[in-house]
Amino acid sequence: MAQIPNLDNSPLNLKSIREQSQRELLNILKNIRGKKCLVIDPKLGGSLSLVIQTSLLKEHGVELWHLSAESIQTECTKVVYLVHARHSLMRIICSHISSDITKGLVREYYVYFVPRRTVSCEKVLEQEKVHHLVTIGEYPLYMVPLEEDVLSFELDLSAKECEVDGDTTSLWHIAKAIHKLEFSFGVIPHVRAKGKASVRVADILNRMQTEEAVNSSDMGLPEINTLILLDREVDMVTPMCSQLTYEGLLDEFLRINNGAVELEASIMGLQQEGKKIKVPLNSSDKLFKETRDLNFEVVVQVLRQKATSMKQDYTEMTTTYHAFGEIIMLLTCQRLGLVKTTKYEKYGANLVYYCRCFEYIEELIHKQEPLAKILRLLILFSVTNSGLPKKHFDYLRQRELLHSYGFEHLETLINLEKSGLLKKQESKSNWLTIKRALQLVIEDTDTANPNDISYVFSGYAPLSIRLVQHAVRSGWRPMEEILKLLPGPHSETKRSGFSSSPSSDTLQVASTTIDKDADGRRSLVLVVFIGGVTFAEISAIRYLSAQEGMAYDLIIGTTKMVNGHSLVETYMGNLV
Repeated sequence: MAQIPNLDNSPLNLKSIREQSQRELLNILKNIRGKKCLVIDPKLGGSLSLVIQTSLLKEHGVELWHLSAESIQTECTKVVYLVHARHSLMRIICSHISSDITKGLVREYYVYFVPRRTVSCEKVLEQEKVHHLVTIGEYPLYMVPLEEDVLSFELDLSAKECEVDGDTTSLWHIAKAIHKLEFSFGVIPHVRAKGKASVRVADILNRMQTEEAVNSSDMGLPEINTLILLDREVDMVTPMCSQLTYEGLLDEFLRINNGAVELEASIMGLQQEGKKIKVPLNSSDKLFKETRDLNFEVVVQVLRQKATSMKQDYTEMTTTYHAFGEIIMLLTCQRLGLVKTTKYEKYGANLVYYCRCFEYIEELIHKQEPLAKILRLLILFSVTNSGLPKKHFDYLRQRELLHSYGFEHLETLINLEKSGLLKKQESKSNWLTIKRALQLVIEDTDTANPNDISYVFSGYAPLSIRLVQHAVRSGWRPMEEILKLLPGPHSETKRSGFSSSPSSDTLQVASTTIDKDADGRRSLVLVVFIGGVTFAEISAIRYLSAQEGMAYDLIIGTTKMVNGHSLVETYMGNLV
């Protein structure tokens, strides 16, 4: 199965976005005549694999390398670097060029920044006295379709950069990506934002429309009716909980990166000892599409039903991936160990058994469990309690964590404090009020036949998706008081020139006809998560979109795919 996902059934023409990105990259390569060496930033490799096939690049006379400190050993006289704008990468490129000069090699060098060049990176090239040897350009890859209903802006560190480093460059990138969508699908008439970063992105987007206007008169009605922008910091409870959908659990245990997981070759029936292979996970696989959004309890039942055929497929498989869905399912069953942790997550979310939670976290520290796991639980505890009591905060920070894991993690703790994720308790928590008002905890959730989004966490409805639910149905106005209890400002904008466009303010459960396009399709709502989204939240959005009374198709945009561990690790920097 191809790693590039099939986008034929997307409610928005995401295939055209991917094809445009392909054309832009191929045009760069075509303009550099002859055989060339393409040196790719390792963090770009996964993104590019979702945009273009390696075989297509090789057809255009391209030799592929990953950028590293080692010199490029190639006979090509033209070297093309495709990199993010980072100073560390510029220094590696400079060392490559200097090494070639020392060896007497004569080559042409091209540096293409993704998605755009920066003055500071060009200054590094000038300081190293190689700027005059390099041709500089841009490859404007602002978004990558991960699935039929998911777009990624590939901004891995946006949350930390904004909250800790004070670097808001990523917000401009998000606004630019959305504005690019508007050039293809029309100006989005309704924008709702919650959180500091989201409100700022909405403002930048309006400014971009003023400075570089989309000519809406040539495009007819816009395909995207409403844009909902949500900061991750508005709901840090959800990503810190263990995801209980099948795809969510795969991410928790095996780490899904750019729509694929890495498995031992022997698991896939290949005779390659110690080698790992990438196995793609997307809706092109029928079994995975059927099970990805189900609660894990239900997936286990599906596994039992398919057990006989799974054994046959597993023993017969050699070099094909036909049964990989069943095999990964079996792996996840074998590695499932969430029962105890999930129980204590529920304690945190309900503000009960306070001491037992603290004792459990201490127990994990004494067992030397991974620091990311400890911090994930502490963040959940802190967020739901408006911080940790001073005596517990000081004890954990100054004694338990640093003594157990090393003082090199002091920077991690400082980063978490700056972001407000781990702090001293200075005021009364409003979590109970929020929980009750938005009905976040649902008793006796039916995971087999769900009637609410809470099935994705077996009883906890993601706060972020409850906000999306309200934003789509009635806008922010009816829930102003609840929004004020959550971090950051909120805004609701009706952009000029679209007074006649159908507004989701008036959407009622029964009114499924008023928000359809001329060709009979449902109108679209684009939900953008700034700081990342979990697979469980995406499952909850898909559940909402599939409901009979929902008058909109929902598609997701995100800075990156996250879970509790990966979010914590962004604050740990190079210590992961």
